[in-house]
Amino acid sequence: MSTTALRAHALPLDDSRGTLGMWLFIASEALVFVCLFFAYFYVGHRHPEWPLEPPKLMKAMVMLVILLASSAVLYAAEHRLKKGDAASTRGLLAVTIVLGFVFVGVQVSEYRERLQELSPVQNAYGSVFYTLTSFHGAHLAIGLSMLLFALLLPRLDPREHTPHRPLHNVALYWHFVDVVWVLIVALIYVLPHFTRSIR
Repeated sequence: MSTTALRAHALPLDDSRGTLGMWLFIASEALVFVCLFFAYFYVGHRHPEWPLEPPKLMKAMVMLVILLASSAVLYAAEHRLKKGDAASTRGLLAVTIVLGFVFVGVQVSEYRERLQELSPVQNAYGSVFYTLTSFHGAHLAIGLSMLLFALLLPRLDPREHTPHRPLHNVALYWHFVDVVWVLIVALIYVLPHFTRSIR
């Protein structure tokens, strides 16, 4: 059978398959984070002083700015890919990855300071705080692995018809990780300072 005949009988590629799978994966992970946030507020509701000492805001805000910047750069990378500029896309992907590792470095620094005051086994708050933030950190590590995979793809060209649209799907996951961090900063870092000030 000729190559032309094989192509004629090939199944049509569906660009939405990989995207749908990523959305389903994100939805399942979002449910886990919802459960962790619920645990945080449920346990906190049973303790009048929760937390005993609100977490410091500076590094959390720095990490927030870093992740928001990384999302903006990744969005620009997607835009350049649609324009057919693979070289700029790779450069912007590399910048996104560097920002991700900077976030990890700042979080490690925050943990070193925080562990001097609060350990994961010291009380319920410490347990929930470290579980939630480290779980997010694990997801960020997964996102970095995905970005590295996208960067190292032998062909990063929008003209190559692929059923999985790898960069688009990786970007969806990265933006999800960023949104979760926004919620963590708002609910775990900022809210305790606000509620304490109005008591």
